[in-house]
Amino acid sequence: MYERLKDYAAHVKDSLFDIKPLHHAIDQIYGAPLTESARDLLNRELRVGVSDEKLVALVLSLHEEDRLCIQKDDVKAREPQIICSLGIKQGG
Repeated sequence: MYERLKDYAAHVKDSLFDIKPLHHAIDQIYGAPLTESARDLLNRELRVGVSDEKLVALVLSLHEEDRLCIQKDDVKAREPQIICSLGIKQGG
């Protein structure tokens, strides 16, 4: 999906359809994981063969509603943290 969006953005570059929010959404997809609902919705649409224009409209809609990607603060909270680096050694 990311590559498909990049190709579409390159295809419409310097035209009426070359809009900044599309580039922001593509950058956000590259930098952060999709939300579970966005992933499910986009996968469902990709399976049925959604057109590039409809895919872009869907991604832009999710992006405008802040439902496209997990926010960076939420990603940091979900990342595993090392609490103790003490190794466990078997007896012997």
